[in-house]
Amino acid sequence: MRPIAIAAATVFISQAIAGAHAAEDRYRLEKTDNGYVRMDTQTGAMSICEERSGQLVCKLAADEREAYQTQIDQLQSALKAIESRVTALEKNRPALQAPLPTEEEFEKGMSYMERFFRRFMDIVKDFDKEEKQPNQQPQGQLEPNKT
Repeated sequence: MRPIAIAAATVFISQAIAGAHAAEDRYRLEKTDNGYVRMDTQTGAMSICEERSGQLVCKLAADEREAYQTQIDQLQSALKAIESRVTALEKNRPALQAPLPTEEEFEKGMSYMERFFRRFMDIVKDFDKEEKQPNQQPQGQLEPNKT
């Protein structure tokens, strides 16, 4: 039991040290004329840092803060618009399944289809007749003069 506790403690401590080391590598400081510039190597965010009372005080650059706030405002308004659209669509949602047609409606539709196919088949038969009789001239047309 004791070796398991020691092993668990060792793993916990090594992970805490690795996490602290990763946090140290996250930010990079560069000295400038007015203080420091801190860059977050994971996000790319830049901060301006000044030394006050022996401590570094960092603030997001003014233009970045404004850009972040503008983007947040745009995203919030877009989210509100999407939520209102979803609500409106859910209110006006049609029934998921249309009712089946009545017997009368079904017969009417079948009648239309039957007439359509009968006319179509008549047209096909007429084309077949024309192909079988290629030498006959339609009425009203004269044969070309063969001289």
